[in-house]
Amino acid sequence: MKKQKSMYMEMINNNNNNLFDLLSEEIVFTILDKLNQNPLDKKSFSLVCKSFYSIESKHRRILKPLRPDHLHTILTRYSNTTHLDLSLCPRVTDHSLATISNICGSTLKSIDLSRSAFFSLTGLLTLGLKCMNLVELDLSNAAWLRDAGAAAIAELKNLEKLCLNRCKLVSDMGIGCIAVGCRKLKSLSLKWCLAVGDLGVGLVAVKCKDIRSFDLSFLPITNKCLPPILNLQHLEDLVLEGCYGIDDDSLAILKHGSKSLKTLDISSCQNISHIGLSSLVSESGGLQQLILAHGFPVTLALADSLEKLSMLQSIKLDDCMVTTTGLKAIANCFESLRELSLSKCSGVTDEGLSSLVTRHKNLKRLDITCCRKITDVSIAHITSSCTNLTSLRMESCSLVPREAFVLIGQRCHFLEELELTDNEIDDEGLKSISGCHKLTSLKLGICLNITDEGLAHIGSGCWKLTELDLYRCVEISDKGILAIANGCHELEMINTSYCNKISDKSLASLSKCLNLNTLECRGCSSVTSLGLAAIAVGCKQLSKLDIKKCHNITDAGTLALAHFSQNLRQINLSYTSVTDVGLLALASISCLQSMVILHLNDLTPSGLAAALLACSGLTKVKLHTTFKTLLPQALFKHLEARGCTFQWRDKVFRAELDPKCWKLQLEDII
Repeated sequence: MKKQKSMYMEMINNNNNNLFDLLSEEIVFTILDKLNQNPLDKKSFSLVCKSFYSIESKHRRILKPLRPDHLHTILTRYSNTTHLDLSLCPRVTDHSLATISNICGSTLKSIDLSRSAFFSLTGLLTLGLKCMNLVELDLSNAAWLRDAGAAAIAELKNLEKLCLNRCKLVSDMGIGCIAVGCRKLKSLSLKWCLAVGDLGVGLVAVKCKDIRSFDLSFLPITNKCLPPILNLQHLEDLVLEGCYGIDDDSLAILKHGSKSLKTLDISSCQNISHIGLSSLVSESGGLQQLILAHGFPVTLALADSLEKLSMLQSIKLDDCMVTTTGLKAIANCFESLRELSLSKCSGVTDEGLSSLVTRHKNLKRLDITCCRKITDVSIAHITSSCTNLTSLRMESCSLVPREAFVLIGQRCHFLEELELTDNEIDDEGLKSISGCHKLTSLKLGICLNITDEGLAHIGSGCWKLTELDLYRCVEISDKGILAIANGCHELEMINTSYCNKISDKSLASLSKCLNLNTLECRGCSSVTSLGLAAIAVGCKQLSKLDIKKCHNITDAGTLALAHFSQNLRQINLSYTSVTDVGLLALASISCLQSMVILHLNDLTPSGLAAALLACSGLTKVKLHTTFKTLLPQALFKHLEARGCTFQWRDKVFRAELDPKCWKLQLEDII
């Protein structure tokens, strides 16, 4: 023991008393694996010493850069990158893809180009030639992609997951090339590929035998391609949303369905009824999730067509016409549902809903958004039967009285998500809900009966809360926000828009929530630059900020953001008192990508032009149409060439309504 101790001490002395040098690289990798919540943690780790810098570079496998300008430097440092997400980079050129291909080569397994443009067939060919081990590729929204590009993709023989959503110029010929070349495909998404029909889809089904997930949403396909699809031995997820060419007659000829199918989505299939559905799921006894939104009337006939799906765990009937007899019949079809969605379903009554939830006591997720006929009777049955609920969404259930919300907190202690927007809940209801200690998301927008007293209960009981929506909760003041900030230290998002009683004190208290990344406080007229500065200093992870109609925020506020909020990506400055100086200061935020700049009275055309040029990372800007003629067209062309898109608005200034009048107007519209 003494000898071992002396050897240990000698090692410490030889390493200049740096105990970390005694750790193996594998142990340090294990430590880094635990640092996933805050991206700044790994950055801080890498800055400790040269050794940590090197180890962190070797450890990182996933990169999500904001712009491609420094790709060479980044990829050279992180040479072990396997997953590259460029969805935040609107301008990716052939040169960018060549850089990626040359540095990453066979190491790269996945690349996301779903929101990138400016590259061509040349870039894809380079990627295909040098990144032969690529397993995942997302080219969604590549409006320029044609069959030649699809042929280049076909060279990626190891590809297992391919997403081509909204590639509207790719036809059956291009998809056929992919089917022949990429035999290992397990997941293929062709949503909105309007030039792809039965021939291309059929070829994929014949050639790619390992397909597990197939998204054919809104394709002009018919029954001709269904037999080979349903013959796929490993098919688990099939999405046929909006496929109007498939009807009951075509489905009736099917001799059998798919035995391996687990998820089926036939939302918005207007020509399919319960008759066709019965054929489609005839042998799908293992189906676990069924999505029938936007079309299927929930009747006794529908229930009869689903009687073989005893193992179904999730059914989504959003925006369907529902009958009480239909809901009752569906309740008896399945052994034990885990998820039920009836969002915006007309016809849902206490009788039908109560019958269903009483039968399925193991429900985990329930969505009854805008079910305007249910009352406290339904809530009583839900809370007494489904005590294991983890998610309850019931926005705008206007006939549910405030007393019923107390039952939620008393009986559903496992809730993690609770959506109560536009309901009659009051402080007593919040007091009860504060007993749901696992709650992470709570939405209380337009709940006009809640006050600081109720929020104090939430702050003291819901310690795990990460998302809180208080939109237009007009009785909430600084006192309530202070209670939330003191109790909910994990808070990541809060919306206090149009809560007119909150001031800088609220923002000062929220500045202690170190994980806060999204703050929406539009229309809070008492908030000034002082409060915004407190947020900038305290909340280093702030990435999304909406201060629209905070008239007392001036350049001092944006100057503070420019200095401290280097992770800011989106900002809405409309109707504030920011001038040219404050807008130009934001150019120092290298992450900034999106700005909304409407009705800034003191903003000049020259000041706007200077700010737009200086903010080199911008990808989206929303402006008033008056600036279209006040700024040179060459400026817009230059910015668009950099990857920035412009949205134009011609709204006139509108004064704010009293919240209660605003809600009455909303009810009239609905």
